[in-house]
Amino acid sequence: MTNQFSEKLLSWYDRHGRKDLPWQKERSAYRVWVSEIMLQQTQVATVIPYYTNFMQRFPDVAALANAELDDVLQHWSGLGYYARARNLHKAAQQIRDQHAGQFPTDYEAVLALPGIGRSTAGAILAQAHGQRHPILDGNVKRVLTRYFTVAGWPGEAAVAGKLWAHADALTPQTRVADYTQAIMDLGAIICTRTKPVCNLCPVSETCSAHRENSVARFPTERPKKQTPVRKIQMLILLNDREEFLLERRPPVGIWGGLLGFPEIPIAENPADWAEQHIGDIVVYETWAVMRHTFSHFHLDITPVIAVLINTRPQVMDESRWLWYNSSSTVGGLAAPVKKLMQHYQAGELHDAQRPMRKTG
Repeated sequence: MTNQFSEKLLSWYDRHGRKDLPWQKERSAYRVWVSEIMLQQTQVATVIPYYTNFMQRFPDVAALANAELDDVLQHWSGLGYYARARNLHKAAQQIRDQHAGQFPTDYEAVLALPGIGRSTAGAILAQAHGQRHPILDGNVKRVLTRYFTVAGWPGEAAVAGKLWAHADALTPQTRVADYTQAIMDLGAIICTRTKPVCNLCPVSETCSAHRENSVARFPTERPKKQTPVRKIQMLILLNDREEFLLERRPPVGIWGGLLGFPEIPIAENPADWAEQHIGDIVVYETWAVMRHTFSHFHLDITPVIAVLINTRPQVMDESRWLWYNSSSTVGGLAAPVKKLMQHYQAGELHDAQRPMRKTG
């Protein structure tokens, strides 16, 4: 079965597979690595423009390792899951300091880098160096659960173990780079999550789910549980030059290292909070709640528009706070922050009037 599966898949890839993706040109471990990290939980079409800009700014490991984290986050801004960018930067510095600036070719050394798991390590070494390693990203999981009718949510350890065994058994000894791309392409183009095109699949004749007319049942969905909701206020503070006061977030956690509006507990009075932490403000209005959804919870944001009339210098640490305008180029912005800025600057104040401000 192994030879039959890989031979048919590679024959299909030769005719229909993707061979002109940016990271397939001038292929190197560094370029493949960046693409693999960006492609985690993100579609190819979304990644391509980010990847192109990222490579122009950070063309090699040294450029990435020597850059400021702010610069890296700015080029990642909008792509989401910012821990990926922080780990990418940290791993580049480890490669610079521990591997003489050369991306390692040893599997265990690659696996030890921040942000790289078993599948990503295998994909990098397979595509950049032709080393034989199985992969098991989301597309491959879907292909294999259907091909072998593997029941159970793939996120469960026992189910994942079965899939890894199948992935290893099917990976050929030759043309590993092409095979790795081919099985990812099969999941992305043919064996899609909804409306799979089984009549165009090169391995449909031996696919158990196809033979049993049960493709829609696989993979088993993640057990549902109620998504929790968190509620905060975001304080959109402006000065008389219409600049926004932004705070640098802690280096870990949600939006780690990015710039954002001050966040206030939902039950706290914004003016009282500001008096204690920043200075005196005049609150003009509160906008409707805006929901931002993460993979594991909803965040309901209540934007509060205010003007800062004086500050407490002892708390206005320049490394933590800055005034931000449309020409600012420092740091990445969290997605809701960018959206709220755009709404404000476009005058989309939820049918409210733009507040008058004193100048001078």
